[in-house]
Amino acid sequence: MSVLHCPGHTPGHIAFFSAQSQLAWVGDVLFRSSIGRTDFPQSNHQDLIHSITEKLWPLGAEVAFIPGHGPMSTFGEEREHNPFVADQLLR
Repeated sequence: MSVLHCPGHTPGHIAFFSAQSQLAWVGDVLFRSSIGRTDFPQSNHQDLIHSITEKLWPLGAEVAFIPGHGPMSTFGEEREHNPFVADQLLR
């Protein structure tokens, strides 16, 4: 199990990744069709987007993730369809 520092929603937020299972537990960083809130003290929207695109996306499109609440998804699905972090929106 790998531990990834994924700030943005909170400054010390972490995610867990199992390469063997191709499964990530991301908490409130990323959701199906949404992202974590950044209106809390010390939250940072740019850090959240960086955590998603630079730390989670490189794990692979086929990786499934479990968010803090709501349904599971895959990083590939979110890269294609998530209105906050879809690849075409970040160009």
